[in-house]
Amino acid sequence: MRPNGPAQRAIREAQKKSLRLLERMTGLDRGYLSRLERGQIRHVADPSVQKIADALGVPIEAITHKEKT
Repeated sequence: MRPNGPAQRAIREAQKKSLRLLERMTGLDRGYLSRLERGQIRHVADPSVQKIADALGVPIEAITHKEKT
C-alpha cells in the first residue's frame, strides 16, 4: 500500500494530534510515522496503514494513494 504522507500529516495536524500521541494510539514508532509523513517510505503493510487510519478516524483511502491497475 502506498501511503500519502502529506495527507496523513494534514489530517493529524487539523485534529491537533502530535506524532507522540499518534505513536501511543497506533503502537508505531514516532520516527517511522514521521518518515511516512515526509514521503520517505514508499510502501507500508496494510495493518500499519489501518492502525493510522483508525487512530485518525478516517477511511484508509484518505491517507493512501490510489493504486494504479
